[in-house]
Amino acid sequence: QVQLVESGGGLVQPGGSLRLSCAASGSIFGINDMEWYRQAPGKQRELVAAISSGGGTNYADSVKGRFTISRDNAKNTVYLQMNSLKPDDTAVYYCAADIAPYSDYRYHYYWGQGTQVTVSS
Repeated sequence: QVQLVESGGGLVQPGGSLRLSCAASGSIFGINDMEWYRQAPGKQRELVAAISSGGGTNYADSVKGRFTISRDNAKNTVYLQMNSLKPDDTAVYYCAADIAPYSDYRYHYYWGQGTQVTVSS
């Protein structure tokens, strides 16, 4: 069974940095796009950053120049380096990925359980 497990969230002061990690585990044949979303209280979930299997990236305008998404294909892991954090970045951050398990070789969309990021002084 495929699982995505995030880590690295926490409390940080404005202007600080955090690095989120999300590791995919299970019997995995392949992984296409990997993405980070976030959801703040009372708001809809939004796409923060995405990275293709080839390393192409996309970012929400609100995080461009501050956040960097990367992946380690050998470890089936995606990262989100967050710098110059602002209180508006406070949210639960979720990773998601398009994964094909060996059970059927078909790509399915999986979600992690989420990790809280709080930016506050």
